[in-house]
Amino acid sequence: MAFDRRNLKILANFCEAAADAMAFTLMRTAHSAFVKETEDFSCQIVTRDGLAFANPRHFGAPWYSGIDYRPLIAMFDHYEEGDIGLTNDPYSGFVATHTPDLHVWKPVFHEGEIACFVVGHIHNTDVGGAVPASLSRALTEIEQEGLRIPPVKLVSAGRLDPFVAAMIRTNVRMPEQNLGDLQAQIASLAIGERKIGEIIRRFGFADFLEGVEAILDYAEAQARRILSTIPDGDYFFADFADEDAPGGRPSRIALTLRIRGDEVELDYTGSDPQLASSLNMPTGGRERHPLVMVGLTYVLFTLDNSLLLNAGTLRPARAVLPEGSVVNCTKPAAVGMRSLTCAMTQIVTVGAFAKALPNLIPAASPGGNAIMNIKTAGRNGRPVMASIGPVGGGGGGTPFGDGGDGAGGATGFLRNTPIEISEAEVPIRFLRYGLEPDTGAPGRHRGGLSAVMEFEIAAPDTVVTARNRNRSILAGWGVAGGEAGCVSHFVRNPGRPDAVELGNTDVVRCGPGDVVRVVGPGAGGWGDPFERPAERVLADVRRGAVSAESAARDYGVVLRDGAVDDAATLALRAGRPVRPARDFAFGAERDAFEAVWTEERFALLTDFLAAAPVDWRYFLKQRVFDRVDAGTDRAASVADEMAAIFASLSAQFRW
Repeated sequence: MAFDRRNLKILANFCEAAADAMAFTLMRTAHSAFVKETEDFSCQIVTRDGLAFANPRHFGAPWYSGIDYRPLIAMFDHYEEGDIGLTNDPYSGFVATHTPDLHVWKPVFHEGEIACFVVGHIHNTDVGGAVPASLSRALTEIEQEGLRIPPVKLVSAGRLDPFVAAMIRTNVRMPEQNLGDLQAQIASLAIGERKIGEIIRRFGFADFLEGVEAILDYAEAQARRILSTIPDGDYFFADFADEDAPGGRPSRIALTLRIRGDEVELDYTGSDPQLASSLNMPTGGRERHPLVMVGLTYVLFTLDNSLLLNAGTLRPARAVLPEGSVVNCTKPAAVGMRSLTCAMTQIVTVGAFAKALPNLIPAASPGGNAIMNIKTAGRNGRPVMASIGPVGGGGGGTPFGDGGDGAGGATGFLRNTPIEISEAEVPIRFLRYGLEPDTGAPGRHRGGLSAVMEFEIAAPDTVVTARNRNRSILAGWGVAGGEAGCVSHFVRNPGRPDAVELGNTDVVRCGPGDVVRVVGPGAGGWGDPFERPAERVLADVRRGAVSAESAARDYGVVLRDGAVDDAATLALRAGRPVRPARDFAFGAERDAFEAVWTEERFALLTDFLAAAPVDWRYFLKQRVFDRVDAGTDRAASVADEMAAIFASLSAQFRW
């Protein structure tokens, strides 16, 4: 068949509908709330070579739209009808990216020949390991992060391997939940296999294979067309997670975005070395790994939402991922919190594109969506392990309007779990779950409001985990005169004498009567907030999004008796001191940090660490920071100071 655009779109719609059916089946048959409510899963249909050509349009995580299952498919040299492969090991092919993500793949045959594979993953609430929910930034090696299953045939020619189920049952905290979710994955693959069979019968086998390649080619052409509209150039941007380890230094993600015609390179040179915490990303250095390409996919789709999202979208792109860095770690580095670092790669990608396209790209998204999990005792004494939903910030303000409230940016796809479901499954009492006023960064178009969750513990020895805690120190940035976002908060027993601000702590032990309160970090604002129409500020105040104090302080809008005082507002706005022009507002904490840690200093540090063995780099980074903080090596220039520090460390430590 000659695939014109009409026929190609019809085939693409059929394939996307098949992926939708897979996702819907998984969502409706899963056992854990994190899959059936929060929807942290993916389903794809991939070519015989492993490239995704169809994804769900309305369900699950969009991070994996360009995924390449080739390394997993190649783990077995022979497939039969009914086979299902399974793994969750991040270092086996670099497709699974942390241990809770259980990936499955199944060949779809037509008359004895493989037509494609149906694949997918779910995030298990717990896979064993050192802490409930398996993940904490405090973990330092992959062996601490729970059960790891190397690539194995879960099902061979239709027969389930009982050993795999027994291995899961023996090693996880809530085996029935994990095995129930696994059965849902198997059902999802079966639906996908059936739907592909129907498509092949409609189009014919040869035309199906030809059409699949045409879908990938069309997405590539779309992406190239979008990239060709962006001015050629090198665009550098960096951002920081609050900590590279519990109580540690900021963790830097640096990106040089190179646009050349209809191609793009994302060079992460200058990012932190591999860390002694679990923020590392196991990409294997693969130049189109989805974890480092998500931000690019988001930007391209923002610029043209008719873009097909599949592996073809990423063909014009490549990433440079230095080995032994936080974006390309080596075994046995812990990787459980890779999603926090992945969110930062998305944010720096958006930041770099904001330099290339200053009037089209939004301000920073929050970069710290806390996934709340609880391990406690049920009312019948049985253990309970459950996710009760994400708590993040809103979307960054855009050139065209305010950011969305409650969920935005990098992890905006994660859906909230209704508190009725959480209270039915977990013995806690919710005191509040909603939006927190004054958390949207001021701007002509403000950032979206952050979510707030507050609940009371009912049982002894309860462990609360708050995965991906971030932005309690360094705020998300504003653009084009917009302000930086607010920081996040994590408090045990707020308003009481025993109140504790927990910062970025992600594992907290609680007892009966303890109250936990979490407020997500704020997204950045876009444009000068004093240019926001006063009536819009009034509307924000009336609906409780902005306080009257913030209206005057941040927007220059004076309210009296529930209305705008036009004369006072005009006077207040006119009397504001002249502000220096700035493209980005990073917040006071980052400004102070970068007054010392300049681009020049980081460039010198990057070169120094790159010359050291991987297992020395994090240690040496800390020693360099210690020496800079101490100030004993101050010299006439930054280059001389850093050279003295490097020489001293080289003499002290013989690596």
